[in-house]
Amino acid sequence: MDELRPRLATAADASAIASIYNEGIAARSATFETEPRSVDEVARWVAASVHPMLVAEVRGEVVAAGWISAYSERLCYGGVGECSVYVAADHRGRGIGTALCEALAAEAERQGFYKLLGKLFTTNEASNRLVRRCGFREVGVHLCHGRLGGGWRDVLLVERLLGDAARVAARSPG
Repeated sequence: MDELRPRLATAADASAIASIYNEGIAARSATFETEPRSVDEVARWVAASVHPMLVAEVRGEVVAAGWISAYSERLCYGGVGECSVYVAADHRGRGIGTALCEALAAEAERQGFYKLLGKLFTTNEASNRLVRRCGFREVGVHLCHGRLGGGWRDVLLVERLLGDAARVAARSPG
């Protein structure tokens, strides 16, 4: 992979992030969102983010974006985040999503997260392969979790423990 560089996102990345995320919205295979995001909206989102948000560059071009969203506003779940990774369509299948997901997990752990969650359409094989490669485990399936394109979609829930939580779970007999 040519000079892949994951890094923290900045407002200057808003156009690339919007383009990549809007591809995901248009494909109807990765998110329940249906309305494209404007560059200004994404710039505000990046500026306001208090959780890790990264991009991956290849030869200076932003080709993927990933971020952590709050799982819950409740203080007791402050160390749990929902992870999202999007790769530009013409850069998929090259390990960029895996590298970005691993960088995002490392940054999340540095910022005190102990668990990452993912919610994936059960039909999105590429995303399902990605999370398995990155050490997520399947927790269960939310049946008929939402509607998209006039039909119900099921959502696979996955999790990855980080830091001390991962070490404790590894020692657990069950």
